[in-house]
Amino acid sequence: MAPTRYVAHRGGAALWPENSLLAFRNAIGAGARLLEMDVHQAADGAVVVIHDPTLDRTTNGSGPVAARTSAELRALRLRDVSGALTEEWVPTLGEVLALAAPAGVSLLVEIKTPGPAVQYLRTGHGVRMTPGPRYEGLEQRILDELAAAAVSERSMLMAFNPAVVAEVRARAPRQGTVLLVDRHHVEKAGVPALEAVQWAAAAGVTYLGLHHTLCDAAVVDAAHAAGIGIGVFTVNDEADMRRLADLGVDVIITDRADIISRRPGA
Repeated sequence: MAPTRYVAHRGGAALWPENSLLAFRNAIGAGARLLEMDVHQAADGAVVVIHDPTLDRTTNGSGPVAARTSAELRALRLRDVSGALTEEWVPTLGEVLALAAPAGVSLLVEIKTPGPAVQYLRTGHGVRMTPGPRYEGLEQRILDELAAAAVSERSMLMAFNPAVVAEVRARAPRQGTVLLVDRHHVEKAGVPALEAVQWAAAAGVTYLGLHHTLCDAAVVDAAHAAGIGIGVFTVNDEADMRRLADLGVDVIITDRADIISRRPGA
């Protein structure tokens, strides 16, 4: 069994301003070999690194990310974990890649959407999957930037929206992909977590990314039997990390970049 790998979620959201250059730089310095980030599309088409579709929670701005240009986003300031403003700004994907590429780290890039990503609803014939809206052209822009930075082979593109995953696979069939499934998706569909493995298999992805509370031995075994890797988010308790690693989970995503270097296989 390959050792579990550990990922600094948003660069280490428990320690530094999430999705900031400071967080990614510090995570690399702390020994993280995998970084996770979220990307949206700005008004000028730039790929920008921020989690929410709006600016209110993590910056001193407000309103949709998509309504601002990359220059306007750069003029804003990010909040730290206490909510205080910092000198950090909303970076572009290019700025993050300029840090990550020479450091040799691997990347998990979550492609966000301007609204709700997906709905899974139980019907008389099973579960109906309804993707939400996408940013037109964002997938190709990301693929181009990864290729230009020579990091495509050590990157995974992730999304909750299966239409985003399908677009990536159509444009770059060899690119690693991850279908993300949260707890509320399986609960609303009224199905066991094991069914998420079938969703991932139908999407043709490399990995299934699950909320860690959904993961048990049966899910891990089913994913591996289907030739799909299994990753879990977001795990900040070391006892939970040990339990999940013992189950054979391939990837554990954590906000605690400070403890990654203490985990075997990190």
